[in-house]
Amino acid sequence: MTQVNLAGRRPLSLNNRVLLFVTLAITLSYLLIGHLIQVTIEQHFEEQDADELRVITHSVKEALLRAQTDPLPLEQILDNAVSGHHGVIYQVWDGQHQRLYGPDGFALEQKHERHSPDQVDAEDLELWVQEGKTYRIAVVGVEIGSQSYTIVAAIDINFHLHFLEDIERTLWMIMLLAGSLTLLAAWYGIHQGHAPLRKLSESLADIQADHLDMRLNEQTVPAELSSLVRSFNQMLCRLEESFLKLSNFSADIAHELRTPLTNLITQTQVALGKSRSLEEYHELLYSNLEEQERLTKMVNDMLWLAQSDNGLLKPDWHSLDLLDEVTATFEFFEALAEEKNLHLILDATETRVQGDRAMLRRALSNLLSNAIRYSPEGEQIRVAIFEQQPWVYLTIENHGSAIPNEALQHLFDRFYRVDPSRKRETEGAGLGLAIVKSIVEMHEGSIETSSEKGLIQFTIRLPAAKQG
Repeated sequence: MTQVNLAGRRPLSLNNRVLLFVTLAITLSYLLIGHLIQVTIEQHFEEQDADELRVITHSVKEALLRAQTDPLPLEQILDNAVSGHHGVIYQVWDGQHQRLYGPDGFALEQKHERHSPDQVDAEDLELWVQEGKTYRIAVVGVEIGSQSYTIVAAIDINFHLHFLEDIERTLWMIMLLAGSLTLLAAWYGIHQGHAPLRKLSESLADIQADHLDMRLNEQTVPAELSSLVRSFNQMLCRLEESFLKLSNFSADIAHELRTPLTNLITQTQVALGKSRSLEEYHELLYSNLEEQERLTKMVNDMLWLAQSDNGLLKPDWHSLDLLDEVTATFEFFEALAEEKNLHLILDATETRVQGDRAMLRRALSNLLSNAIRYSPEGEQIRVAIFEQQPWVYLTIENHGSAIPNEALQHLFDRFYRVDPSRKRETEGAGLGLAIVKSIVEMHEGSIETSSEKGLIQFTIRLPAAKQG
């Protein structure tokens, strides 16, 4: 048994294949969604912190402006500059880098680029960690009169960070649960989606050799399986046709072999029934020899066709002139044609084809033999050869009994005879035309037949030999 190797190794099952792609798609989608949600929340908090630091630095700047005219001490004015903000630390430095206000241990203004209080944006902020707390820092510079000041403001973001950790943990748990449920639903959907395939497989398992006439209904399967069902039905048609041909061929073989074997047995039994003269035994042996030769020819023809069907016969390619081949075949059948007062006429010019000489002569011989056998006495058998690139055509015409149209399509079937009652009147076993068709097809050609007004014509078409 020959197995068609589709992939070199066993592929993943359809369920696992689809589920793998669904898992990858869901995982990538959830990772992207989770990342976008996390980044969006972080950006929201950064913008919120930037707004708050912008308000704080602006308030400190206003306090510095008031300090120019207010008799209160600068430290007292700056103490009241910011109110309503929790977790806020700020410092004020003069142009000589002396801290005017703010707690110790927060002298980071030298490491930051200074901005205007009204231009504090989220991308301008930096993180600073002190005593286990994380701050977001803004450094701004202001000019008041002839004095330059640097305001360093920081806001505690630990609450934001804890919130982000909680929401990140919750978000991934939700996504993990949602992803698991989605994969479970996808698996169930895939399993249910393959239900028509399982049902189709059960239907295929019910088809046996004695029920090759069964056909699957395309209308009862999803559209994606219609082409599969259609192809399978076409395969069943070919199998049914081949099985029927094989059954008929086997029956024909048995029938064809039974007749000569029965003749041999009967004649031998009759001969043994009583004593015979030497001449009678001689006639019996001669008659048996004819039947044995007929059996031998039939078996050889069947063996040749079996080898042809299985690709065991390879033509011995040569460049041949069909005119020469037909002329040689005419010479062989000339004596037989004269016995029936038949005239062999050849209308041809030199025409070359690529082919096997022995096979082509066998095909020509079978066709001429048929024409001579079934032509009435005194008629003509005409062979014509002509070329119409890229083909060469060879026709054999003879007069004879009209062949019904329904019989023409079966002429090349094995053991087929137009008139079964005439089967014992001729030497043929009904395999000659089947051999002709096999030879022509082996030469990449075709053969057709027609029967009109008592004129029977066989037309062979072969590829013309390439010039040069």
